Amino acid sequence: MWDNALPSFLIGLREGLEAGLIVSVLVATLVRSGHRSRLPHVWTGVLAAIGVSMGFGAVLTFTSAGLSGQAQEAFGGTLSVVAVAFVTAMVFWMRRSARSLSGEIREKVTAALGTGAGVLIITSFLAVGREGLETALFLWTTGQTAGDSAGPLVGAGAGLVLAIVVCWGLYRRVLHLNLTRFFTLTGAGLIVIAAGVLGYGLRDLQEGGVLPGATAYAVDLSASIDSGSWYATLLGGTLNLTPLMTWLQVGAYGAYLVVVMTLFVRGVRGAAESPPTAPGKTAPAPGRTARRSLPAWVVPVAALAVPSLLAGALVSVGDTKPASAATVGVSTADCGKGFGTPKPGEHTFQVRNGGDSTVEAYLINPATAAVYGEVEGIAPGTTRALIATIGGGSYAWRCVPSSGKAVTSAAVRVSGGGAQRAVLPVTDKDLAEPLASYRAYVHQGLTVLGTRTLTLQHDIEDDRLARARSDWLPAHVEYASLGAAYGTFGDFDAKINGRTAGLPLGVKDPGFTGFHRIEYGLWHGESAASLTPVARRLTSDVAALRKDFPHQDFDPGDLPLRTHEILEATLQQELTGATDYGSGSNLATAEANIKGTQELLGLLRPLISARDPEVLTDVGGWMRRTERIVLSARSADGRWTPVEQLPAATRQRLNGAMSQLLEELAPIPDLLEIRKAA
Repeated sequence: MWDNALPSFLIGLREGLEAGLIVSVLVATLVRSGHRSRLPHVWTGVLAAIGVSMGFGAVLTFTSAGLSGQAQEAFGGTLSVVAVAFVTAMVFWMRRSARSLSGEIREKVTAALGTGAGVLIITSFLAVGREGLETALFLWTTGQTAGDSAGPLVGAGAGLVLAIVVCWGLYRRVLHLNLTRFFTLTGAGLIVIAAGVLGYGLRDLQEGGVLPGATAYAVDLSASIDSGSWYATLLGGTLNLTPLMTWLQVGAYGAYLVVVMTLFVRGVRGAAESPPTAPGKTAPAPGRTARRSLPAWVVPVAALAVPSLLAGALVSVGDTKPASAATVGVSTADCGKGFGTPKPGEHTFQVRNGGDSTVEAYLINPATAAVYGEVEGIAPGTTRALIATIGGGSYAWRCVPSSGKAVTSAAVRVSGGGAQRAVLPVTDKDLAEPLASYRAYVHQGLTVLGTRTLTLQHDIEDDRLARARSDWLPAHVEYASLGAAYGTFGDFDAKINGRTAGLPLGVKDPGFTGFHRIEYGLWHGESAASLTPVARRLTSDVAALRKDFPHQDFDPGDLPLRTHEILEATLQQELTGATDYGSGSNLATAEANIKGTQELLGLLRPLISARDPEVLTDVGGWMRRTERIVLSARSADGRWTPVEQLPAATRQRLNGAMSQLLEELAPIPDLLEIRKAA
């Protein structure tokens, strides 16, 4: 949050100080001239200005929320550019006017005292309103940039509070501040921030289809820089520098920064070299004549009217968007209606279900049924966005209702643009054979498990606890290699391999049973008599699971999920030592989990290879690397080093390798997601 708070803090401090200084001068002039009774008029104007500013922010927020996705991008981008213009003008105005500000305000107050209360109210309203409108616009823009309003609001609030404290100190003459230097330094900082806002706004306009070059990237460091890292987040939140930037963004950022900063610095030097003016007088700008003031009603009316008119214009533009961005019907009655021939590039399609049942919509290659983009669960009468990159080839829409037959639209042919990868759909039938093979693998494993748990039971019953400690691990790793335990075994998993987490009495809780309960007893000196009932119950639970497993439901769609879930649990539990109850065998369990994942990947290999063969290459490399590190912790006599006793460097390498392996496995559930065909 704090990276997004800094720009808003600066604008809140600077604008708050500007408005605060104006109010301070207004109040001081009235007090020293003996007109305290006119102070309520000042506060009336100030409160009116605050109200209009808040109304301006509300208009921006609600107007944006009512636009389509593409129109929102255009709306936000336009207002970002407007915000940059306002901030730039404000920076130069304050640099030029800081020295003479007090004198100008005193003159206006003196003139207002000879008239009615309305003139004084309007004077304070106009003096404060401009800062309020600029602040509201900039805050809304930075909130859009950050994607979250919390950071900008906290930053602006802190800046405004500090500005109030500083103004109070200046008014009470307990604080001295070189305002010229302050506004110079903050002005330079705002110019840098405004350059980033300008680049972000132009990017929004590109994504909204207003400006070209949305895919012409000048900088693409997304492969080497983690966008979620602290340094990338900091640069993105404060300066709007991102790993992926278009030529237009980079060019506008650099040009604005060079030109505006040069003019600003020259102006600062010129002001420093110019002779001071006589007290009470303001030096006229060379070659300029006094400008006529605008009518008092112009600013408040424009503040509320401009964003509304701008929103209306953008909505009108959105209604006349090209065919590729038009609303596409996805009900069975009008599947693909409104879909023209799109141009190559990224598109955001607004898909609308005009039917009476929920629909899943797919943008497909009609020849292969490969999917370029999809939206699931579109309720009747609702519109959802589907983002897809269009290249050369054939495209059609496939609309699959919650009940009834699927419908495919007429195909269109797109010329030009590079080939785009599409995902071949997977059906229940495709996963039927791997599922049958996996069920056979698990059933065979349960048979072996039953034999080994019975051996463990006999060891304990015969008071051969040293032998039981040797036989415990083969039985436990056999169970660990059966990845079906994750969600398929149901209550049996808690009975056979449960932990103390959530049990009120911990290791003494009656609900603590199975392998880990025996592990705790064997390695903490419990007697054979106390462990015999636990061992018999374990054998009984394994036998019950083996009998029940053929009748258990196993969703085919769970198979691809298991490729990631098994090792994700390994990283969270085994590699942290959280499941060690005395044997120090977490790494043996981790190796069994790796074997179980390899078995599952072998069954799914043909389906994965047909969709993305590179995934298996990357997974295989990191799987071997991770397994080598795990096996390095096993001695020649078969003993395993406990996780907590691994050298720090080895443990870091192991955690890093497992984390990267999980990253490589992550695409598989999406590649093999079951998509409805009818």
